Amino acid sequence: MRFSLTSQTSTDGVTDQSFTLGDIPGVLFTQDAAVGPRPLILMGHGGGQHKRAPGVLAGAHRFAAEGFAVAAIDAPYHGDRPKDEEFLRFAGDMRARMSAGENPAELVAAMHELLAGQTVADWQAVLTALQELDHVGDSPVGYWGVSMGCGLGVPLLAAEPRVRAAVLGLLGVHGLAETAARVTVPVRFLLQWDDTRVPREGALALFDALGSPDKTLHANPGDHGEIPASETDSALRFFARHLGQGR
Repeated sequence: MRFSLTSQTSTDGVTDQSFTLGDIPGVLFTQDAAVGPRPLILMGHGGGQHKRAPGVLAGAHRFAAEGFAVAAIDAPYHGDRPKDEEFLRFAGDMRARMSAGENPAELVAAMHELLAGQTVADWQAVLTALQELDHVGDSPVGYWGVSMGCGLGVPLLAAEPRVRAAVLGLLGVHGLAETAARVTVPVRFLLQWDDTRVPREGALALFDALGSPDKTLHANPGDHGEIPASETDSALRFFARHLGQGR
């Protein structure tokens, strides 16, 4: 697949480079005029979101300002990627069940299973291409992803040995127990104590299922999307410890 940097902008000392790899659209964030290799953080977005979702942008800019390279891509059928009938049906069913007050855990797990195989392959291809860039290089790699970003990140961590540490969370164990057991890298797991989408016991079970000998649970009050800003600072220290300082 052909890798192409398609556009570039700069905001507050961080350069935002859009790219495509085949039909995969993505964005790479680095310090302005970045030179030389630096640790890379892959960021997965939530369900129905995309590579430039507000939470992704906020985290990416913070990590990049501290010297990391950060990459985000659109998951299959999200953002700038085409949809298909199977995905639209899954999405419609999940919205209907959530509106009816049902626990959508089984449907969420089925959707993640639909997306996971292609997402893992996409991330592996993008990672290979990015590591060939002079201002990324063959440096340590981390992953950050919550909600759907966690559901697709767990299979990536189980399959890709280049990823050395991860921040995950906001998801239950349904459909992920066996795959989570194969995750052995250090993990910081985020849980919102009052999450109305993800039952607390399911999220605790996913944390328990992770095979990592080095894993930490961070629980905060609030609903699904209310992760406190302090967790970004904590994630920054976590990645610096396990990947090395950015440049």
